Amino acid sequence: MIEEDRIIKINIENEMKNAYIDYSMSVIVSRALPDVRDGLKPVHRRVLYGMNEMGNTSDRPHKKSANCVGEVMGKYHPHGDSSIYGTVVRLAQPWAMRNTLVDGHGNFGSVDGDGAAAMRYTEVRLEKLGEEMLADIGSDTVDFQPNYDNSRKEPVVLPTRFPNLLVNGASGIAVGMATNMPTHNLGESINACVAYIDNPDIDIEGLMQYIPAPDFPTGGTIYGYNGVKEAYETGRGRIVIRSKAEIEVEDNHENIIVTEIPYGVNKAELIAYIATLVTDKKLDGIADINDESNYKGMRIVIKLKSDANANVVLNKLYKMTQMQASFSVNNVALVNGRPKTLNLKDLISEFVAHRHDVVIRRTRFELNKAQERAHILEGLIIASQNIDEVIRIIRAASDTQSARDALRDRFGLTDPQTAAIVEMRLRQLTGLEQDKLRNEYETLEQEIARLELILSDDATCRELIKSELIEVRDRYSDARRTDIDYTAGDFNAEDFYADDDMIITISHLGYIKRTQLSEFRAQNRGGVGAKGSDTRNEDFIEHIYPASMHNSMLFFTQKGRCYWLKVYEIPEGAKNSKGRAIQNMLNIDSDDCVKAFICTKSLGDSEFVNTHNLVFATKKGVIKKTRLEAYSRPRSKGVNAIIIREGDELLAVEMTDGNSEILLANRNGRAIRFPESKVREMGRMSAGVRGMTLDGDDDEVVGMICMPADTTNDVMVLSERGYGKRTPLDTTVTNEAGESEKVPVYRVTNRGGKGVRTMNITEKTGALVAIESVCDDNDLVIINKSGITLRIHVADIRQQGRATQGVRIINLDKRNDTIASVCCVDTDPEEEVEQVEAQDIAPEMTEAELLDADIVEEEVDDEFDEEIAEESEE
Repeated sequence: MIEEDRIIKINIENEMKNAYIDYSMSVIVSRALPDVRDGLKPVHRRVLYGMNEMGNTSDRPHKKSANCVGEVMGKYHPHGDSSIYGTVVRLAQPWAMRNTLVDGHGNFGSVDGDGAAAMRYTEVRLEKLGEEMLADIGSDTVDFQPNYDNSRKEPVVLPTRFPNLLVNGASGIAVGMATNMPTHNLGESINACVAYIDNPDIDIEGLMQYIPAPDFPTGGTIYGYNGVKEAYETGRGRIVIRSKAEIEVEDNHENIIVTEIPYGVNKAELIAYIATLVTDKKLDGIADINDESNYKGMRIVIKLKSDANANVVLNKLYKMTQMQASFSVNNVALVNGRPKTLNLKDLISEFVAHRHDVVIRRTRFELNKAQERAHILEGLIIASQNIDEVIRIIRAASDTQSARDALRDRFGLTDPQTAAIVEMRLRQLTGLEQDKLRNEYETLEQEIARLELILSDDATCRELIKSELIEVRDRYSDARRTDIDYTAGDFNAEDFYADDDMIITISHLGYIKRTQLSEFRAQNRGGVGAKGSDTRNEDFIEHIYPASMHNSMLFFTQKGRCYWLKVYEIPEGAKNSKGRAIQNMLNIDSDDCVKAFICTKSLGDSEFVNTHNLVFATKKGVIKKTRLEAYSRPRSKGVNAIIIREGDELLAVEMTDGNSEILLANRNGRAIRFPESKVREMGRMSAGVRGMTLDGDDDEVVGMICMPADTTNDVMVLSERGYGKRTPLDTTVTNEAGESEKVPVYRVTNRGGKGVRTMNITEKTGALVAIESVCDDNDLVIINKSGITLRIHVADIRQQGRATQGVRIINLDKRNDTIASVCCVDTDPEEEVEQVEAQDIAPEMTEAELLDADIVEEEVDDEFDEEIAEESEE
């Protein structure tokens, strides 16, 4: 029973919740976030206070770092020596702190990422500026709290005389929040504080006249000002920093000399990464790179090849390496013990309020001391004026207490006064000493009046705060190290590329390139084509897409993943070049490949992305419709665009406005047409519904087109042996009353059916390989598996019936080859048409036979195949 009584039953859910809340608050308040008043975390504060208490100040010799660490760990911070020594090291690193607070002697690491020597080898002492953090700490300026074992007291905050949080910044990761604050110039920060003291109503724009931007210890150039302004106004923003580099000419040979790098960038890793880019041939024009840095400063020499353009190479270095980096500002600090995101004015006002509190508390402390001393002096002056009687009373007293009582009763003195008189030395009886007492008392009277004025007059107090800030500024401030390029603005790569038309080609093995559309010459129908790409023997061009340089491209892979790229980010290559592996650009799995893309300039337009849909089709006849908005937020690693069932793969993706008609075609020459409204809208993480019923396990969908409601386009189909034709979607016939009426050539059905015949498939034509929406203003670009390309005007191909065999578009009889990919592009009216020998034309059906094709009546309703329609939303 006794053991059972000791067991307290609790709810584990509540206990875990309370324990985690306690833990998170401990991390937030006692570890990760700085106090807005002194800009320090507890470990930094304890290190500085501990060094000050042990006399490790700037006017004394350095002491072993291990001595400092042991002092702090034993008395204030019992969390291990590594965290304490790491703090000491950082406080002494000039490339990490804008103004160091600890003076280090020995190896404290380097900007190359080298670690500091062990604490038994290094020595430290407080910097003069570090002592300013502790000025007046003995004058009751801040509150103290018990240390971890209640054996002594430690300060809750330091009475810093300068805005350390602004000057040296801070970084830390708490639970559910983080902070990342940039460094600033000491003189500029104090000037802004002075301006705020003079005018508390000053706005952020006014403060930015004094603090134009962060000032990083490693220098560099702030590239663009929008991020700085946003950070100062909201407490959060992205600041772009560029290395300082010059182009140096030596013996008619250009070199790039880097003298400063962005804050937080590891110099050795930067050099190694540049060398890797050169080795992998991702960065051209660099012959060699050397690090010639020494104690005088940083110097990275990038030697260029003789034919390289230095400006082009430098811009590529900015784009591809950390020679241009960004600092994500997140001004989170503790205000009254609570985390808060602070803008520039908040940071300054909180510091000024802290200084005001420190000055008031120090003044009260000094006033009390002065009044106590004046009180003593009053008693001593009374005694000196009645020295003979005082001596008689003391000589007549039996003991000290009796003498004090007698003096108190005779002259009306207080106990402190009588104690001072009894302890007075004989030398103070001289006339000179009596004059000193009177002079000291008069000086104290003036000091007391000054201190009382500070306490009673807020303007006087503010002037005192200003004067002390200015004193620190004049003693310790230095010039800015980081330049500001106001005119640069945020980098917009579109400004460097004309919005030209391009052809994107992707090979079977996953190589991608963009080529000027004008490189593809048009030919007459029946041409043999031109060599389009030099690929490896086992590779061939599998996909071609039209695009323009400024388009945002959404890439969709056969596994259902979505990736984003700008067209200008795709490497440019000639028509016969191989291109670059797409896996290296999009981080695509080795067993995945791109099947489709959507090209748009309006991903940031809320109205556009919410009024347009993406329609997906898979080889097994599944179809899905999702709002474009679900794919409007690019992610570097891509997202899941559609759930693909086992044995299936994504085939095509089209963008629609919600009013289109969808056509799917299979290998056996059938096509189904149904309204987009028959496909219900689904989320991004869904599988879709049945779009077309296939003829068997070996059948598959070969393509999908989405036709707008008012379209006049025709349906173009091509077979693998080079036959093709175009057929109108609808035709006009004359009824018995002699009136013209519109009759669909491709009958509109419900989704899920087998469709109608779209091409007469024979052994001569081969299976159907493509279906496209075309008009007379289009060209077809056809690529076969051997890499041969053919561009033909659609206007040269006349309309035919649905069930016809078509005409020979490309002659493959002379080579054992098949069509690999077909793309529809706009016709260029200025292009010259290369005349080639026409090929035999396959038999055609008459116009009267246009509608005489078989129709398969199988359809499904909207409830068809519920397991496919089931969604699994994120």
